[in-house]
Amino acid sequence: MRHTVPVSTYRVAEAAELLGVSDDTVRRWVDAGRLSATRTPAGEGPVVIAGPDLAALAESLADHPDRERTRASAVSARNRLAGIVTRVTRDTVMAQVEMICGPYRIVSLMSSEAAEELGLEPGARAVASVKSTNVVVERP
Repeated sequence: MRHTVPVSTYRVAEAAELLGVSDDTVRRWVDAGRLSATRTPAGEGPVVIAGPDLAALAESLADHPDRERTRASAVSARNRLAGIVTRVTRDTVMAQVEMICGPYRIVSLMSSEAAEELGLEPGARAVASVKSTNVVVERP
């Protein structure tokens, strides 16, 4: 049974966190038309960005990384990287899930059933837990 998952939306601060940039950078990208954004239904609420649009930008940033975004930082032994799903390729048994977590591109292989149950699709927020050569993806 397929679950219908609504399109994820992100506020500016959430988008900035996922992309590893400042809120101001995301606002500039919106103002310049590089990233689509809309106001919440009443038109009075905060600006929101559709998950698939954010995923497309994240993917383009991964293809052409900004050197300032790739600075090394201290990381604990239990690496949990918050990010956004940019692509999910499924067959009948397995799924390949690609994510952008700040300046990093993460790819995980899992069962198609697990990817479906997690609601993984481009634009969905997810956390990659990295231990050795295994990457476990979870939804917050």
